[in-house]
Amino acid sequence: MMDRKSELQKGIVLTLLGGILWGFCGSCGQFLFQYKEVTSDWLVPFRLTFAGGLILMLLLCREKSRVFDVWKDAKGRKDILIFSVFGMMLCQYSYFTTIQYSNAGTATVLQYMGPALILVYICLRDRKIPKVYEIVALCCCMFGTFILATHGNLSELAIAPKALLWGVISAVTLVIYTLQPVNLMKQYSTLLTLGWGMLIGGLVLMICMRPWTLDPVLDIQTVAAMCFIVFFSTICAFYFYLTGVRLVGATNASMLACIEPVAATVISVVWLKVEFQMIDLIGFLFVLSTVFIISLNEMKEEKGHEFKRKAA
Repeated sequence: MMDRKSELQKGIVLTLLGGILWGFCGSCGQFLFQYKEVTSDWLVPFRLTFAGGLILMLLLCREKSRVFDVWKDAKGRKDILIFSVFGMMLCQYSYFTTIQYSNAGTATVLQYMGPALILVYICLRDRKIPKVYEIVALCCCMFGTFILATHGNLSELAIAPKALLWGVISAVTLVIYTLQPVNLMKQYSTLLTLGWGMLIGGLVLMICMRPWTLDPVLDIQTVAAMCFIVFFSTICAFYFYLTGVRLVGATNASMLACIEPVAATVISVVWLKVEFQMIDLIGFLFVLSTVFIISLNEMKEEKGHEFKRKAA
């Protein structure tokens, strides 16, 4: 049995590793877009279909008939279909399309507007007035996005309009991706939900985009990048991150996962020679500060509730 300190250390390492692999995923996608005539219409359907199919096959070997339990319940069927199409599929497609029109670092940071949008949604749903730190987090997010989009010049956009549009869509769909499958994950496990979400989302995109009609450069580099995206940046990354969440807690894991946009940005600069201006990095910091503000205050509130329970 590991002691608590060893568990925390292992959880931190696995969570960081998961985030770094996600960062590599975006950069591999950017490499394919830049040099192999690949588009998100080709990459995302194959990524989701293969990754989802492999996850379900692994679960089938381990859990057998439980893999199909989600289809035995009407509510489960409805929820998994909604998650697959409006959560998993749209979130992944919009993210990679943002990379296609910009770069991995910018796309990842734009998607990190998601936590602020989740905060807004919860306040509206519960009809509650946002707390001071929530308002600060939202302002940081909006200011950071403004800086990234305009570089402070209101007369023109600093990034392609399509990149900004798809980046906002990826952040909005991240809200669905995060909140909608909560009950599914409690009832059927996280990996099972992700597996079905990826497979169904990938198959829907296969039908809509018909990637087999596209003609990217299919060489050893393309195959290697796709294998890395499917095996390491999807299956391994999710496994590492989810294990890290179990060991260090969701709040700590969400802060550690901020290594993802940092990794995506550094890899884009070093490997793909993407140039960022100082004002871009300032925008990145403001958007990412949202996660830290929300997470740190949630940790403080959790400790306060725990102290009250013990005192009672």
